[in-house]
Amino acid sequence: MSSTPAPAATSASVGSLMAFAAMGCVQLGLAASIGLAGTLGSEGVAWLRLAWAAVILVAIARPWRMRFTRATLGVCALLGLATAGMTLAFMKAVETIPLGTASALEFMGPLAVAIVQGRGAGRWWALVAAAGVLGLTEPWHGAADLAGVLFALAGAGCWALYVLLTQRAGDAVDGIGALAISMPVAALAATLVVGPEVIGRMDVQVLAIGLALALLLPVIPFSLELLALRRLTTAAFGTLMCLEPAIAMVVGLIFLHQVPRPAAIAGIVLVIVAGIGATRTGRRDPVKPVPTIGHAPPAVAAAQSPR
Repeated sequence: MSSTPAPAATSASVGSLMAFAAMGCVQLGLAASIGLAGTLGSEGVAWLRLAWAAVILVAIARPWRMRFTRATLGVCALLGLATAGMTLAFMKAVETIPLGTASALEFMGPLAVAIVQGRGAGRWWALVAAAGVLGLTEPWHGAADLAGVLFALAGAGCWALYVLLTQRAGDAVDGIGALAISMPVAALAATLVVGPEVIGRMDVQVLAIGLALALLLPVIPFSLELLALRRLTTAAFGTLMCLEPAIAMVVGLIFLHQVPRPAAIAGIVLVIVAGIGATRTGRRDPVKPVPTIGHAPPAVAAAQSPR
């Protein structure tokens, strides 16, 4: 079984739709996590989601039936560490600085990828999106705690690595096989950091809620992002991720009745314009499939038709 690139004419559009769907799942998952955070704390909820995600993805992808080179396993392991760092650092940041400020700082990660790797108009769209993020979050309205800022910047660095490593892993491994390696690594790393503090607070109800939350965040969105990065450049993907504050604002307006300020409305317009521009210019050239990585055993592959 091998990866067949999407047709060039629809590749960027399909990848963009996947990215939009992933962002929607992330925001719904965060909104649904609010109640459980009172029991486990924000870090505990993040750990529970990662732990359940590891179980789900291993059960679905069955990585023991795939073939991985040592280099690919290394990339997947690094992706897992970046995933854990991104998740836990952001949770630590929002303990001491406003959510909007933390979001603006963390979005500097994918924006940096977009600016550095963008070509031609791609870099301009990234700058437009950056202005939109500032309008959405208005970080100049309050003094920020230094520790919180550092945690948010650490999360930004992990997010930038996540984007780059997800694309490399997705190119090398069929389906979601890469996540079946990276997510257990992320769950193990999170367990070492916060697991001992929250395992004792588990009960059947909490575990059931955690399973549902894990599907919303990270199983479905991370899978969609992996597939989207096969169709988009990292520059376009990083720019599209700046639509997430706008999605978060819509979720807040509908579910939390949070009315946006005028500057935030202007920010929404800017990031939507940047997203449209990234969609039009961000198609990724087809990647040649790697025949020796992430395939089912020969007997199984022979019985399956290409994707």
